[in-house]
Amino acid sequence: MNESSKRVWRLKDCLGLRGVSRDEIELVLDTARSMKEVQARTVKKVPTLRGKVVVNLFYEPSTRTRTSFEIAAMRLSADVLNISTSQSSVVKGESLLDTAHNLRVMGADVIVMRNNLSGAAHHLARNINIPVINAGDGTNEHPTQALLDLFTIREHKGRIEGLTVAIVGDILHGRVAHSNMWGLLTLGAKVRFIGPPTLIPPQVRDMGVEVFHDMDQGLEGVDVVNMLRIQRERMSSNFFPSLKEYNRLYGLTPERLKRAKPGLLVMHPGPMNRGVEIMSEVADSPNSVILEQVTNGIAVRMALLYLLVSGERETADSSKDATMSLF
Repeated sequence: MNESSKRVWRLKDCLGLRGVSRDEIELVLDTARSMKEVQARTVKKVPTLRGKVVVNLFYEPSTRTRTSFEIAAMRLSADVLNISTSQSSVVKGESLLDTAHNLRVMGADVIVMRNNLSGAAHHLARNINIPVINAGDGTNEHPTQALLDLFTIREHKGRIEGLTVAIVGDILHGRVAHSNMWGLLTLGAKVRFIGPPTLIPPQVRDMGVEVFHDMDQGLEGVDVVNMLRIQRERMSSNFFPSLKEYNRLYGLTPERLKRAKPGLLVMHPGPMNRGVEIMSEVADSPNSVILEQVTNGIAVRMALLYLLVSGERETADSSKDATMSLF
């Protein structure tokens, strides 16, 4: 590991990026750089977490995130248990805490959880004495996605401070947008939200974010654009007339790419809805780093598992104050 990964990790959980210091975020990114080197080896495995058990507890469907955590854990030689709640005692009425405590006494060393309820990861972390990683909670946060986005940007641009990053689409329901906002602002980037008024909460202006409802205007001079899908599964009413209308106003097309700076990075957390928020010509263009995000997600999640489970954290991190921290 490099020098950055030898610094002491003081926090029990990874629950969100709100309130996280620049040093803490950069420690994860620096550690991920070492983990990415592991992936380039012929034998993509190190014994760092041998004998540890990582549990993926997912209350919502997932492909990339769950698989990424599974591969990350296996690359660190941990044992992995994937639990789909649709096939567990949850369907019989077992509570989140009872499920987690049963997993803990069976030997789980860390729980990676995705839940449809905002705040569920925080609730679990306050009530269990093993690390919890938030893999997405409702419309609140998705910190590991934001960290891999930050890592990808830094890999290509060499820095994050001073860059202008546009996040386009469903900000209202977008936990990816929220975590990216906190991380980018902390590292000194300028953040723009672009989308229809119905999908951007008005209070984000108070957080230091620029808001644009005109896509063409919002893309002027940006260094990075992160496209979000419309989360129709979280919508209880219509927020725009039609998908065709949304594509016309906010779809990322080759013509719109020209409004940004040369060397624009095009990002998307997935799953993509081609022809809605992004056109195939853009998703598959030289500007796109979408597949790199997936690869980098493994390195970032390896870094977090290493920092949280390796035993190199301070023993005081099990205190209530450390548990309540948002990372």
